[in-house]
Order: sequence, then structure tokens, then C-alpha cells
Amino acid sequence: MKVQIISRCSEKLMEVKALIWFVKLEDEMHHPLPLHLESLPLPRDTLCSFPSVGTVLRVVSQDIENDNLRLLKTGEWVKFLNLLCEVHAGLWRCVLTPFTKLRYTPNEDRLKIERQRLYDERLSRSPQSLRRMPFWSLPWPSQVTEVDGDDDDDHVIFLTLMDVLTSSEVTASFKCVVRVIAAFPWQAKDFCFPAGIDRIRLTLEDSTARIHAFLYAEDGVKFFDGQSSVKALESKLNALLGVIADNDGEQNDTRRNPPWVQICLKSQSDKSGSRHYRIFGTKLVA
Repeated sequence: MKVQIISRCSEKLMEVKALIWFVKLEDEMHHPLPLHLESLPLPRDTLCSFPSVGTVLRVVSQDIENDNLRLLKTGEWVKFLNLLCEVHAGLWRCVLTPFTKLRYTPNEDRLKIERQRLYDERLSRSPQSLRRMPFWSLPWPSQVTEVDGDDDDDHVIFLTLMDVLTSSEVTASFKCVVRVIAAFPWQAKDFCFPAGIDRIRLTLEDSTARIHAFLYAEDGVKFFDGQSSVKALESKLNALLGVIADNDGEQNDTRRNPPWVQICLKSQSDKSGSRHYRIFGTKLVA
């Protein structure tokens, strides 16, 4: 049994996870990074019930008869004691143990009041462009990418990936601040075809969700700033994925710290009604 607990704790704490990844890029072919902890994507109505800012912490119990779970009430603040916290492929989850206890918190609870205040301040932050940006990207994302409309930064409204997933419009455009944690194909030499950049799948992440987004044709050419040589593409991809050099100067893709970057996303649907996302209007300038 799985219970979704919406946590309004400091996003900065919730994002303290695998800042440096220890997953080989080549693993993306046969063992891609998961987009979620569940075996199947959550229903859309469940996703739409989540907050669009902050982290949704999955709390898992193997015991269906667990008394803690039967005590849960939607919309109430609760405090869990003795939770087992784990990280799977960079995604947090908590497991209820035999020692886990659940306590409802009173309205005057100091910790609750402080967390609510921080959450409300986040949503009322000025300028509006900062309200949905990940804390780790503040005061501004890295300069690794440029997006269309960069000259009007003060008026750009960034949205979270949860905003993207729960958008009521099937066909829509978004500007987000994310980090790219995987690419497929993973080698730059496989990006190019005679007509240019063909099709690349990037795995994007922020504090609210993970998605796959694709680069096609002219959007891919623009993204890599018209570069076609394998060496130039490899250099840009390494900068995007945050590949860190070893002490001897060799690139080591098992040690990565992807930068927070701006991107433009477009959502579209296929014949089955499934939504897909593509990157456009974005240039990698590193």
C-alpha cells in the first residue's frame, strides 16, 4: 500500500539528494532512470491534487493493516516519527517501520506554523518569476542555456514540471528551470544524421517531478547552436549533464553535478491521448 504525503517542509531540505550522480550515462539504454517510484504513472486526477511547488514525498508501507495508515485524514497536518528514508535513483522515499509513529499536530504547533509561513512566502515572492524556481537555482539559473525571450528576464514566469504535467491544456508551451540528468542516446556521435540532429531524449528533473523531453530536427540544431562535430557536441553535452573531470583531467561520467538551466517546453498528444514533451526555443551556449 502506498500513501502520498504532501510535505510543505523547506524545499531546500527536500532537494538535498544525489547532487552528484553515480550512474553511468550508458546505463540509460537498458536501465533508464525512473520518472517515478510507482510501477505505473499516477492517475492524472491524483497528480492534479498535488501542490505545484515543493516536493511530494512518497511514504511506503508493506503492511496493509498498518494502524498508522488507517488513522490518516486528508488535509490534516501530521508528524511521522522513526521513518526510514531512502534514495532510489535520486528519488526520495520513506518507509514505515514497526517503530514508526504518527501524531496529529495542533494548529498552534510551532514547526507547522513556520513551515506554512515559508510556503506562503514562497508563493507570494516578488518578482513573480522567482516563485516557482528551485531553491538550488537561486538567485538565477546557470548561464549554460539561453531561451527565447531572455531579454525580458524580469517578466518571465517560470513554471514547475508539476505545472507542466497537470496543465489543463494538452497543447501548450512552458518555460521551466530544470536540470538534465540523462540523455539517450548517450554518445554525441549518435546524435547526427545527414539532415542534422535527429532525435534525442533528455530526462529533466526539478523538485516536483521528472519527465522525458525530446529534441527534434531544427530544435536540436538550435539547441546545440548549429554545432555538428562530435567533439563540439560532446563538450556541450558534458556541460549540460555536469560531467566532472578526474584529477588527471579525464572526463568521468559517473561523477556529475548537472547545472540548473532554463528551457522552453511544448506539450503535445499522440493518437492514444498520451502527452509528450519537446524542447524548443532553447540554445546550449556552454
